[in-house]
Amino acid sequence: MTETTPTPPEDKLDFKRILPILVIVLVDLMGLSIIIPLLPLYAARFGAEPILVGILQAAYPLMQFLGAPILGRLSDRFGRKPVLIASQIGTLIGFIMLGFANSLLLLFISRIIDGLSGANISTAQAAIADSTNEKTRTQGLGLVGAAFGVGFVLGPVLAFIVLASTGQNYQAVAWTAALFSFASILLTTFWFKETVTDAADPEASRKRRPFSFGALREAMAHRPTIWFLVIVMFFYQVAFGGYEQLFSLFTLNQLGMDARDTSGLFMLAGILIIVIQGGLIGRWSKKKGDRWLALMGIGALAIGLIGTALTPAIPVPWYEKARVLESLAGQGEFRVSIQSINVNLPDETSRGWFGIVWLMIASIPAALGGGTLQPAVNSLITKASDKSEVGGMLGLSSAAYSAANAIAPLFYGALFQWFGPPVPFFVGGAILLILFIVAPRVIKNPA
Repeated sequence: MTETTPTPPEDKLDFKRILPILVIVLVDLMGLSIIIPLLPLYAARFGAEPILVGILQAAYPLMQFLGAPILGRLSDRFGRKPVLIASQIGTLIGFIMLGFANSLLLLFISRIIDGLSGANISTAQAAIADSTNEKTRTQGLGLVGAAFGVGFVLGPVLAFIVLASTGQNYQAVAWTAALFSFASILLTTFWFKETVTDAADPEASRKRRPFSFGALREAMAHRPTIWFLVIVMFFYQVAFGGYEQLFSLFTLNQLGMDARDTSGLFMLAGILIIVIQGGLIGRWSKKKGDRWLALMGIGALAIGLIGTALTPAIPVPWYEKARVLESLAGQGEFRVSIQSINVNLPDETSRGWFGIVWLMIASIPAALGGGTLQPAVNSLITKASDKSEVGGMLGLSSAAYSAANAIAPLFYGALFQWFGPPVPFFVGGAILLILFIVAPRVIKNPA
């Protein structure tokens, strides 16, 4: 009879301890993912061209780039809980403004407010790092990604239901997002327990260095590995951020898919990410290591983006140009003139299944790469950081991620408008291929 070797306690993730963090991230992401597929179409209703849509998409991550390192460092000094609550209040205000938006100006203001307070993710990742050890950290960060995935599945489903039940009322979707944001504030206030153990000790807090860009720069100067990992995060997200943020405009132009159709594709991608981050990434990390995960993520994303760029311009079988224009125009007092909608839609004569099937196949490696790379890189960063600086280092990772998200839609929007829908996705795939060649020489497994 074969005896099974018990798993050492240090190899097991304490799910009970991290459950509140995962639920809070899930609720936050449900609010965010309800809005993401609609933002380009929201802007198109007010006559925005692709490059202006890109600028709108860039407003949120640009503001997050400014706010995330500061809030991450403040969470090291004063604790994760107060920073989470403050950032969630900002998100709620942004969604409320989005609900009242009747012009491009209000759309921009709502995204700026939300972005400045958008430290939710890096602070939640720091709380996971506080609650795990080096053997379970990648699995814990992967579960944060899985909560992302669940949110990206349920959010678009809710967006579809709200749009269908309100006659394409985009404002109703914004108010639904605000409701989820309010729920996340309540969960953080009454359920989440502080993970920085000396955050309530004024003496310990005083001993922690106050935030300054000089302090962050000094900390990074002694950790060249973290520098490179932050650079990897930046260039990865330059390529992938444009894919995410202009995907709905790509499907609208190439396949004639409206908000409800694209929400379904986001849902399928979310299911893949749940499977990868919730069930596979922990095993892969223990068996192959974080370095292998990061390199595999880069390669898979390159394949997915190039495959997306090669999607044939064949509208889906149910495509009707007049119906899509009506859905973009909206309903009621917020309805806009169809003539003011400035988007190129495909012709109805060549409808078929080939385009959508091709895109769904290309989405598999894209989801595989997107589901593994970020948790692997952030895990490597936490393992190379001092315990008292984890929040600040993850804040820098989040800032690089946000800076890339600010640049990507501007860059991709210009390529999209001037050279056509496939070109930005080809460029993104090329960036990742270059990164795939360079990264193995400098990314090492932690000792």
